[in-house]
Amino acid sequence: MISKNLKLILSELFGTAVLLFVITGSGIMGVNLSQGNDGVALLANSIATGAGLFVLISLLGNISGAHFNPAVTLLKLFNKKITFTLSIYYILFQILGALLGVFIANIIFGFDFFEFSNKNRSSSTLMVSEFFATLILLSVIQLSSKHNLNLVASYVALTVTAGYWFTSSTFFVNPAVTIARAFTDTFVGISPLNIFGFISSQLLALLIFILVLKVLPKNQE
Repeated sequence: MISKNLKLILSELFGTAVLLFVITGSGIMGVNLSQGNDGVALLANSIATGAGLFVLISLLGNISGAHFNPAVTLLKLFNKKITFTLSIYYILFQILGALLGVFIANIIFGFDFFEFSNKNRSSSTLMVSEFFATLILLSVIQLSSKHNLNLVASYVALTVTAGYWFTSSTFFVNPAVTIARAFTDTFVGISPLNIFGFISSQLLALLIFILVLKVLPKNQE
């Protein structure tokens, strides 16, 4: 199965690794250059992430679909755009890629290759934020994939860039991203103790979104 779909799986591995490299590296660089101004650091982080996403989706969308996100892969599974077995491989390699991207960023900025984050993100408001943020991202992907396929990269990149600013959780919206960011004790990190809350909110949003799609008439999705 892997050899048959190696190109697709490697696309997800590479894309997710680069995405996390961009997220983590730009977060560190933003802090280094902002002289303690978190707003400036977040601005740098959001712009770099949006730009990186646009390039990655544009380049890899025609290969693997450029999911880079287990929640997106599960949505595509529901929409019958991917098989169950391949979706499992996608999710595994998305997580591996995300970890690889974080580890590379840690190394090049002089941090330990492997470290746990001490950044507390335990507030219930952050969980609610992740729930609604994930609903927004899935809605953008679902609608743009059906009606404006050529603009998916732009829509997703711009949504994520904006999401850094209008959500209290800064728009993680991705279980693989959430897991990986627990391994960098930097601006973009999340304590391992908070992973479950974030991922639970993301998956709950996915479940509700799928249930809504199931009850909607096909021509209204």
